[in-house]
Parts: sequence; C-alpha cells; structure tokens
Amino acid sequence: MASNIPKNCRYAKSHEWLLAANGLATIGITDHAQHELTDVVFIELPVKGRILKAGETFAVVESVKTASDIYAPISGEITAVNDSLSSNPALVNTSPYDQGWLIKIKVSHPEEIETLLTPEAYAALIGG
Repeated sequence: MASNIPKNCRYAKSHEWLLAANGLATIGITDHAQHELTDVVFIELPVKGRILKAGETFAVVESVKTASDIYAPISGEITAVNDSLSSNPALVNTSPYDQGWLIKIKVSHPEEIETLLTPEAYAALIGG
C-alpha cells in the first residue's frame, strides 16, 4: 500500500515528519511508520518546556506489535504536546499528519531542517 507523504513536510530517516512555519515545527510519525507499527495503544509523550537535541529520543509509541522510540528530527524547545493522544492514541493511525501529531517545538537551529529528507527522498527511502 502506498504511503501518504505530504509535500509540505520534511522527513527523518527514522520516520518522523516535520512541518515548519514561523520558527515553530510540528512533529509526528509518518503514515509509513504507523502502518509498520499497526494499532497504536499507548504513547509516552515528553513534558512541555523540555529542550531537545536533533536525534534525541523524545517519545515512545507502543502498538499491539512493539514499542518504538521516536526521535527529534531537529533541535528545539517543546512548546506543546498533543494531550488528546493520551485518551485516543489511535489518532496516530487514523490521522498521522493532522490530529495525530505528537509535539510542537520552537526551532533552535533552522538550518537543521535542510538536513531532513524531501518528500521525494523519503518516498525513495521507503520504496514508495
């Protein structure tokens, strides 16, 4: 099944997506990643205000199949976490790019965004 890969996002090789605008970035896991995980049953999210470095683990997504670490695609301070995931973690499966986002951060190094994969490069990575 072909994955949904929005053209307005950037992607990490570890299957996180990032949508940046005005110095802020919304981060979640890709459609491909949620397909691989299958049914998400629990998400351990970080606290607001935490400072992340690119590549650092910031969350754990548990599915019926496995638990996976989620990595920060870029550095920044967490300004929001998606609290609705605590009561409805399946939003990651049903709406990975909209209602299933994980965190929002204030970007500390905008140049890091340029190191992430373009939609075309991500599609090639996952064989899409």
